Amino acid sequence: MVSFLKARQRAVLSEEFERELTREVLRTELLRVKALIATGLVMLVLLTATFVIDPAIANRIWRGTEGMVREYVLVAGFLLFEVWVHSQIRRNLKLDRDLPVVRRYIGAFIETSLPTLILILQIRSMGAGPALGFVLPMVYFIFVILSTLRLDFWLSTFTGFVAAAELLTVALYYNSASDTGEPLIYFHTVRSMVILVCGVLAGSVGAQLRRQFSASIAAATARDRVTNLFGQHVSPQVVERLMAEGTSVAGDIRRVAVMFVDFRGFTAGAQSRTPQEVVDRLDGAFAVLVDILDRHGGIVNKFLGDGFLALFGAPLEASDAAHRAVAAGRDMLTAMDHINAQTSWPLRIGIGIHFGEVVAGNIGSPRRKEYTVIGDTVNFASRLEALNKEFGSQLLISASVREALGDDGEDAVALGEVTVRGYEQPVAVFQLG
Repeated sequence: MVSFLKARQRAVLSEEFERELTREVLRTELLRVKALIATGLVMLVLLTATFVIDPAIANRIWRGTEGMVREYVLVAGFLLFEVWVHSQIRRNLKLDRDLPVVRRYIGAFIETSLPTLILILQIRSMGAGPALGFVLPMVYFIFVILSTLRLDFWLSTFTGFVAAAELLTVALYYNSASDTGEPLIYFHTVRSMVILVCGVLAGSVGAQLRRQFSASIAAATARDRVTNLFGQHVSPQVVERLMAEGTSVAGDIRRVAVMFVDFRGFTAGAQSRTPQEVVDRLDGAFAVLVDILDRHGGIVNKFLGDGFLALFGAPLEASDAAHRAVAAGRDMLTAMDHINAQTSWPLRIGIGIHFGEVVAGNIGSPRRKEYTVIGDTVNFASRLEALNKEFGSQLLISASVREALGDDGEDAVALGEVTVRGYEQPVAVFQLG
């Protein structure tokens, strides 16, 4: 049963991880598409500026406006295609769904073929030599560089391959020899190989970025899981230890020190104050007490109105859990004395600590779980704290805590066998001051 629950937890974490990674990849895809749209717009601006500023140059390149119009149509079609791709990516982001792999490769092929089509048009207008020596072959590098944002080694390599193969094919078909009749196959081949190598390098960079994204998302997913289970009041140090050591999803039997803390007379004091004053006073006191818990290795398991339940020895094991709990309790009393000396609304706390076995684990619905402890140890610690009202005390411990303290508990005052609500037999209770 335990192995099944662990496997189920790993499956849930894997789903969360894959979903977040998919979203991150789609976000980088959106950035790539926006860059391509900007590139297309810049090409249109340059075409227009060339024609307006120096029509003679435009005439030498395109042999009139007809060739220029064809390039306008190609670039405009490319822009419409990228706008459609952008809308599809945004749609998949909303649906938490990845783009099909085949569509990615088809899109890469269509995008990378744009410079090839424009190059063919310029060859027909300018001639093979001038066109192949013009700026168009350099445009392939824009598509190769931006393919890094796909975070996919094979897609970037595919982009580099398509660019290299198309450029080499066009070059060999239209310009297989120089003016002297010397073959240019080596020149064209080397240039295409450079583009292919750039595609492989872009893919390597994209794959490295993907690994870094994966590591960051995995760490964030684990940290969110810990925070969801144990609450935002768990200190960053405890979160890091929980992530490193792992936590059990099944119920484990642990020996822990359970501490209940409650503010005495808080309700009566709150009646004469505004809600904001009440919240500020309670938050200020909690901040101090929780900081003390952090220093002694305890965690707040639950906030209970004007009090809380704290644990020592779970979820992180501690052989000296009872010592830690009592030391934290003593520091809390000292801290409250300092706070009360500086405020017009003094608060008195009651603390009950019991040490024993509990069942500790993640409990709740499939959509929302939290780490908690269950057992008689928890119930008795709660009853023990309530006895502070009867004895006018602030820190009560059970016999099991007194035994675990040894010489550190020499100042404990035995209150004798006390009848505790819900228990048939009287139990030994000790007071610490």
